[in-house]
Amino acid sequence: MTASGLWRHQTINQFMAQALQVRPDHTAVVAYRSDRVTPVRLGYRELARRADLIARGLLGLGIGRGDVVSWQLPNWWEFIALALACARIGAVANPIMPIFRQRELKFMLDFGESKVFIVPKSYKGFDYEIMANGMRSELPFLQHLVVVDGEGANGFDALLLSEHLPPVSADPLGADDVMLLMYTSGTTGEPKGVMHTSNTLFANLHGFIEAYGLTSQDVILGASPMAHLTGFGYLAMIPLILNGTTVLQDVWDPKQALELIRTEGITFSMASSPFVADLCNAAEAGGPVSPQFANFCCAGAPIPPVLIERARKVLGLAVSSAWGMTECGAVTVTEPARTNEKSGSTDGRPLPGIELKVVGGDGQSLPTGQTGSLYVRGCSLFAGYLKRPHLNATDIDGWFDTGDLAYLDEEGYVRINGRSKDLIIRGGENIPVMEIENLLYKHPAVAMVAIVGYPDARLGEKACAFVTVKPGHTFTLEEMSRYLSEHQVTRQYHPERLELMEDLPKTPSGKLQKFKLRDSAKEFGEGV
Repeated sequence: MTASGLWRHQTINQFMAQALQVRPDHTAVVAYRSDRVTPVRLGYRELARRADLIARGLLGLGIGRGDVVSWQLPNWWEFIALALACARIGAVANPIMPIFRQRELKFMLDFGESKVFIVPKSYKGFDYEIMANGMRSELPFLQHLVVVDGEGANGFDALLLSEHLPPVSADPLGADDVMLLMYTSGTTGEPKGVMHTSNTLFANLHGFIEAYGLTSQDVILGASPMAHLTGFGYLAMIPLILNGTTVLQDVWDPKQALELIRTEGITFSMASSPFVADLCNAAEAGGPVSPQFANFCCAGAPIPPVLIERARKVLGLAVSSAWGMTECGAVTVTEPARTNEKSGSTDGRPLPGIELKVVGGDGQSLPTGQTGSLYVRGCSLFAGYLKRPHLNATDIDGWFDTGDLAYLDEEGYVRINGRSKDLIIRGGENIPVMEIENLLYKHPAVAMVAIVGYPDARLGEKACAFVTVKPGHTFTLEEMSRYLSEHQVTRQYHPERLELMEDLPKTPSGKLQKFKLRDSAKEFGEGV
């Protein structure tokens, strides 16, 4: 990877040094908080100053090279400054989604042996300080609790922003040191600690920057949670790599987002498809549309083709598809120039330094167009799972088993057909789950849909469609079957059951948690 130029052996420290030399007063971060009237605006000089103070503060707490620093923060400026501070002292950044509570946190903090845990005093009406203090007796490795907006000795300002701490010679992050520990978002039910180095993460980010033609002039909207790899890599790190600007929104509000896009001159963002649907709704309700907002990358799940066309008409926005995992970043993307042609039917093609193959049950590569297990290898593959190398799923030749089903088209674009566990085999017939889901998305009453299997004594499996309905509409099993028949879907592919829900279970980043739906559907099984 080094010889081919894919690993450049750079850390975020080098990009910050470049910014301080080239454009120190250029705006680095604009942070909007739902509980504040005025955003915090930080130029590179001021961001670097605050990161330096935090680095000194962490050193003063006894945190050093290889120690895990965990924080459960929304998209606030402190999030980015903490990541920079960790790089300055060689510590491991471990951002955790704000949605998690005691059960998940006890596991993550203990498993990662976190020495310091940083939380907001309050966010969305929840008191994180009380929660964190209640767990401390069960976390033997945890030495310090720091509270953003906290009062007293454990307050963030008192501990990590003090002007009185003397400069300490630190041991900064190396390009092959673990810089990021991020737990998988829980689509399979078992979080694993994914480790990335600067080389593995930045190799991916450089390829992404090239694919989208991003430059230092871009202003990027950071609305997707930064404690997920999408937010951390593409909305926090990429602007810093470019010496550009990121605009943070801590609570998703599509109406406010449209205003920010207009007033801050935002040009690009990345998130899951519900964000795009919300922006379209807000624009149709009278929100401003800004011509400079040109590109949006959708990752996390296939984009319904109707949404791509809607965003183009309503927002003038090119919505392009991407596919990736915490373990390897954005593996494939659809170039903006081919969005209208490819994003509705594929999930993009590999970024530089990434290879894909689709294999059958015998382990042999399958021809174009045939669905099988998707394997990945290349420059952005993670450094392994913390303490669980037996789960790495990487063979001797470097191929990583993604657990996804997919096929490749004649141009090398990939289409994800679901997780291997999503496969429904009804009476020996494979049901094309994603094709049926995409068709149902076009029904005027359907807001969201997910199809999972449930056990059946005679057929092996049957299919259940979990659906959320748009306001003012109704949807029944009879209507679903009529609609599918109207679109010439073979009867064997019709779901036998429909369950209407107010919302479908999702990870904090917007990915559907089908494992929860599968668990719910088990009770529908007959004679098994």
